[in-house]
Amino acid sequence: MAVPKKKVSSARRDKRRSNVWKLEMPGMVKCPKCGEYNLAHRVCRACGTYKGEQVINVD
Repeated sequence: MAVPKKKVSSARRDKRRSNVWKLEMPGMVKCPKCGEYNLAHRVCRACGTYKGEQVINVD
């Protein structure tokens, strides 16, 4: 069974637990048709278009 040979220092432990390494918010873009913000490379939830084409019908 694997057992640590040395104690992990508190600085190293705290660096690992910090939130510095986490990713930022994914890219948000405006829909060219309705102007609603949504995630890039995904169908717009408000109007149902993707790359200028109607993909899904939204009521």
